[in-house]
Amino acid sequence: MPLLYVSVGVLILIFLIMKLKLNTFFSLIIVSFIVALLLGIPLEDIGLIVENGLGSTLGHIALIFGLGAMLGKLIADAGGANRIAMTLINKFGKEKIHWAVVIASFIVGIALFYEVAFVLIVPIIFTIAKEVKISIVKLILHMSAALLITHSFLPPHPGITTVANGLGADVGTVLLYGLIISIPCVIIAGVIYPNIAKRIVPSAFEKVTPDGVFKEEKTFKIEETPGFGISVFTAMLPVILLAIAAVIKIIEEALNYHDGFIFMVLRFIGEPSTAMIISLLVAIYTMGIKRNIAMVDLMKSCTKSINSIGMMLLIIGGGGAFKQVIIEGGVGEYIAEIFEGSALSPVLFAWILAAILRIALGSGTVAAISTVGLVTPMLAMNPDVNLALVTLAIGCGSTICSHVNDAAFWIVKEYSGMTLKETFGTYTVLSTISSVIGLVCTLILDLFV
Repeated sequence: MPLLYVSVGVLILIFLIMKLKLNTFFSLIIVSFIVALLLGIPLEDIGLIVENGLGSTLGHIALIFGLGAMLGKLIADAGGANRIAMTLINKFGKEKIHWAVVIASFIVGIALFYEVAFVLIVPIIFTIAKEVKISIVKLILHMSAALLITHSFLPPHPGITTVANGLGADVGTVLLYGLIISIPCVIIAGVIYPNIAKRIVPSAFEKVTPDGVFKEEKTFKIEETPGFGISVFTAMLPVILLAIAAVIKIIEEALNYHDGFIFMVLRFIGEPSTAMIISLLVAIYTMGIKRNIAMVDLMKSCTKSINSIGMMLLIIGGGGAFKQVIIEGGVGEYIAEIFEGSALSPVLFAWILAAILRIALGSGTVAAISTVGLVTPMLAMNPDVNLALVTLAIGCGSTICSHVNDAAFWIVKEYSGMTLKETFGTYTVLSTISSVIGLVCTLILDLFV
């Protein structure tokens, strides 16, 4: 019954948004209350659970999202995004620009969380779409596939790293295997599928630059824009800082030394929030002060960026409220009971559990981490299983079927300007392809390692 109640909630949500045309945030809150009642959560607890779900979700991403939006807007308004876009177009050519997007997104996605990387890259995506006259949806799908796969398959991202530690798998081995399976996943889901989706959901690809939060209104002469090097450095600075922190963490663990002052400082500047603050300050200088742009104009750009993402943050928070209701309603425990005593292959079993939790809970990270406790009893009965591959199977399962209870679903929908139906036909299918291809590659790898 818990899974049935969640399914009913999803159907009601789709009806409210698509048929009654209710605001998405309002619809998510209504459905959160309905599902909470169906799951038998005490009446006096429902409001607090909804508030906690909304607050915990926004508490995780609001600061990073807001600073990232400001950073992206400054780079776009100064012409930095235009310079990067034109250089990539000239380097790869218009016919191969999708490879430039995929490769850049993959590199950035290794070090940055999905939401942070998305916000940093999307201004460049909008500029490329405008210059090449290509669908913004197509480019966002190329980008999203690379970011989703790196976020779910590769350490040091929190979900896969926590799973590896929980299962006792070697993080370095998980990273190596993850890179191996990521390549075919990105090619199939991120390069091939968007071309297929264009025929399946043609309406989603009609607009080149929909009214998204980073629609670039200005036109620039190339000589008026910041240099390519400084533009890339400004956009990539959060990646650099986070990468430094990741390397420091590896060194600390190898040396078993955690008390050095320099290490402590590097860890501090490599925290996502700190890295974004430092990067924004650098952008104010490189994209503004250095180019004799008045501070008042720079702050206007920052303000516009926040105004444009206000409703998006509420929608993402609403998705977090829905997720929290599902978690507090005991859906995870119910799924564990269903699979108790199962004799499936540990790798396949781990993927199935993570996939079910992902569909039910929305958050890939929560689904991945929650799966650890469910697969541990089976792993104890299979001491020879490759823990790195089980870890990757969980990571693959945690990407499947992104839909209305997943924050990334709403991020892609709102930035691309797609309808709910179009987002299902593009991003939901893309995430499912990533998951299935990842599982297939993991099973093949299991034959040789």
